[in-house]
Amino acid sequence: MKEKIISVRLFEFDSEDELSSSESNLLNHAKKACTNAYAPYSQFRVGAALLLENGEVITGSNQENTSYPNGICAERVAIFTAKNKYPDIAIKSIAITANTNNFEIEEPISPCGACRQVIAETESRQHKEIKIIMKGNKGPVLLTNGIKNLLPLMFHEEKLKK
Repeated sequence: MKEKIISVRLFEFDSEDELSSSESNLLNHAKKACTNAYAPYSQFRVGAALLLENGEVITGSNQENTSYPNGICAERVAIFTAKNKYPDIAIKSIAITANTNNFEIEEPISPCGACRQVIAETESRQHKEIKIIMKGNKGPVLLTNGIKNLLPLMFHEEKLKK
């Protein structure tokens, strides 16, 4: 048996003020997207905003359903919208945040496993990493370059071709 150590690289900022103006602007778009969330069951509103290489910003918000598996996350709403509208334009970065009236979200919100896999395939399709910016409604901001830092043992499409 061998032990393998996997390391990831994340950058933590004490506040949004430490972000670049572009990163801060994208995070503000994600905050605004939270207001479009349909979350009557969880009251947990998530917003995502993408910056495309052509300068366009695409937003998404979570959309719940009484049949819980039929809801969709903010990140996938934004990514699928972007790839539908601009199929050949790469996504440079995504900002994700959330809010709720039930408690303070003091830790950065990271994508769920399904969203991580969609981000992984999007990076693969466009042959470019996506910068991921994550924040709660309070507390620090996390930033990472590429999904490999959030999903180090991701499933790759070439596994389907053998």
